[in-house]
Amino acid sequence: MAETSLGAKIRKLREKKQYTLEKLADLTSSSKSYIWELENKAPPRPSAEKISKIAEKLGVTVEYLLDDQAIITVGDAADARFYRKYQQMNDKTKAKIRSFVDLWDEDDDG
Repeated sequence: MAETSLGAKIRKLREKKQYTLEKLADLTSSSKSYIWELENKAPPRPSAEKISKIAEKLGVTVEYLLDDQAIITVGDAADARFYRKYQQMNDKTKAKIRSFVDLWDEDDDG
């Protein structure tokens, strides 16, 4: 069953990355108690800035963290985050990435 609550998602992703509460707090300029409250209080009242930083460090999107219907998967969120980063890259870097993808696609063809 997919996680639907913000706190459960943060905890699961944090543990998957093997981050302690303190580590995630340090990475997001938060306090350990703030991260703990997000994971354990219902309903949490996070600031948009903090949720954005947490999503970035956990490799997902804000939309994924706030999706209480479990419509967005972790994979979808990771893909969306990658595409947002890709859109901000310069043309030369984008061309390199496209060439890598083309090479992988050729490998998959047999």
